[in-house]
Amino acid sequence: MSTSNAEDTQQTSATAPPLPAPTSLSPATRLVVTVCTIMATLMQSLDSTIANVALPYMQGTMSASQEEINWVLTSYIVAAAIMTAPTGFLAARFGRTRLFVTAVTGFTLASVLCGLAQSLDEIVIFRFLQGMFGAALVPLSQAVMFDIYPVEQRGGAMALWTMGVMIGPIFGPILGGWLTENYNWRWVFYINVPFGIVTAAGLLTFLKETSYGNSARLDWIGFGALSLAIGAFQTMLDRGETLDWFGSHEIITEACLAAIGLYVFLVQFSLAPRPFLSPRLFSDRNFVVGVTLYFTMGLIMYATLALLAPYLQTLMNYPVVTAGVVLAPRGAGLMLAALICGRLIGKISARLLVAIGFATGAYALHQMTSWTPDVSEWTMISVGFVQGVSLGFLTIPINIITFATLPVELRIEAAGIYSLMRNLGSAIGISVTGALLEMNTQVNHAIIAGGITPFTRALQSGAPSRFWNPNSIHGTAMLNQEITRQAQIIAYIDDFKLMLILAIVVLPLLLLTRPPPRR
Repeated sequence: MSTSNAEDTQQTSATAPPLPAPTSLSPATRLVVTVCTIMATLMQSLDSTIANVALPYMQGTMSASQEEINWVLTSYIVAAAIMTAPTGFLAARFGRTRLFVTAVTGFTLASVLCGLAQSLDEIVIFRFLQGMFGAALVPLSQAVMFDIYPVEQRGGAMALWTMGVMIGPIFGPILGGWLTENYNWRWVFYINVPFGIVTAAGLLTFLKETSYGNSARLDWIGFGALSLAIGAFQTMLDRGETLDWFGSHEIITEACLAAIGLYVFLVQFSLAPRPFLSPRLFSDRNFVVGVTLYFTMGLIMYATLALLAPYLQTLMNYPVVTAGVVLAPRGAGLMLAALICGRLIGKISARLLVAIGFATGAYALHQMTSWTPDVSEWTMISVGFVQGVSLGFLTIPINIITFATLPVELRIEAAGIYSLMRNLGSAIGISVTGALLEMNTQVNHAIIAGGITPFTRALQSGAPSRFWNPNSIHGTAMLNQEITRQAQIIAYIDDFKLMLILAIVVLPLLLLTRPPPRR
C-alpha cells in the first residue's frame, strides 16, 4: 500500500521550491531530518492498515453495522484523495517546512481526537481530518529526501525511505492487533502521538524553510467542484444501503450534488485558461490506461483488507492479535515482489509485469472464493502472501506505463490525478463491497430460511433437533444465527468473485498501451 504512495508521489517532489543545497547540511542534521521524514511517512502508512484489525471492536463500541463502520476507512481515504492535489501549491505558497510541521501536528491531534471519539459521527469526522492532514506527509517527506541528499546519494537514501514506508503494511496489522488486545482499540490512534511529537520537533528544529509566498496559482473552482463531486458521491455510496438508496431524499440530494460538482468541473476543465487538470493529460492513451489500472488495484487492495478483518474475527472467531498476524504476510509479499520487480524493470516489459501482477492477484482471489470459516490458518497466510506479491508486481510497472509517454511538463500534474484515482478506487471498493455484503447477506438469508420448515428432515433427529429446534424460542434463535452465518459466508464469496472478475477484465487494457521510449 504504502509502496504505491512511494511511487505515485515521486513525481510530486518538484511541486515546491527546493531546500538549501545538500552540501550545506551537516551529516548529523541530515540524519535527524531523514529519521523525521521516515517517521512522518511511517505514521501515514501505519494508519492505512493498523485500524483494519480493530474495526470489529470499534463496531461494538459505536453500535454500528458492518457497512457503517467502513466509513472509518473511507472518510480517511477520501480526505487524503482530495487534499493530495493542492499539496504542491500550499508548499509553494506557505513554505515546505511550515506545511510539513503543520501536517504532522494536525495529523497527530486528529489521531488523539479519533481515540477520544464517543460516537460513529465523531470518529468519521476526526478520521476525515486525519486524512486531510495526512495527505501531505508522503509527498513532502519524499520531496525533502530528494533535496537533502546530493544526486550520487539519492538512490541509497530513497531505498532507505522506501524500506521504512514498507514497514507499515507489514507490522501495522500485528501492532494494531496487539494494542487492541492488550489495551484498547483507541490505542491504534494514540500510538501516533509520540511519533508525531518527535517528528514535528525534529523538523521544526533542523529543517530549514524554503522560499514561499510566490505567485503559484490553483484553479480553486475546478478543485472545489471535483472535491464536491467526490465527497457527495462517496457519501451516497456509504449511506445508500442504510437509507434504501434512491428511496431516500438524502441519497437523491447527494447524487444531485455529485452530478452538479462533476458538471461544473467539466465546464471549468473545458473552458478555463488554466484548469485544475490539463486536457492534454487525457489525450495520452498510456496515462488513461495507467490510472484505470491503478484505480482497479486500489479497489481490490483496500476492499480485500476491509473484508478480511471482520471475516477473521467474526466468522472465524480469531483473536485480534492472531488476525493481525494472518494479515501481515501481505506486506511481506509486497516488499519482496517490489524488490524483485525493481530489478526486472528495464529487462522485462512493464506490460508483462502488470499482467503477471493481475494474474497472480486473480489466482489469490480465486482461492478465496472457496474459503469457509474452516479454512486453515496456513492457507490464509499463504494466499495473503501471494496477494501481496501481486501488488508488488503492479505498483512500479503501472507507474512506468502511466508516465512513459507524458511530456515532462505534465508529469507533476499527472501525479496528482494518479494518486487521486488510487485513493478513489480504494474508497469506492470499500463502500461497494461493504454494501454488497450487507445486501447479499439479507438475500441469502431469505433464500436459505425459505427452504426450512418444522418438517425439514435434517432438523428432526440428532444434534440439529436439539440445537436448532424451530418449535422452541431458543432453538429458533440458534437456527436463525446459523442461517445468518451461512448467508454471510456466501456474501463474502460473492465479493471475492466480484474482485476476481475485475482483476481479469482490466487485463486487455494492457494491449492499448505503448512501451516507454528507449533511453
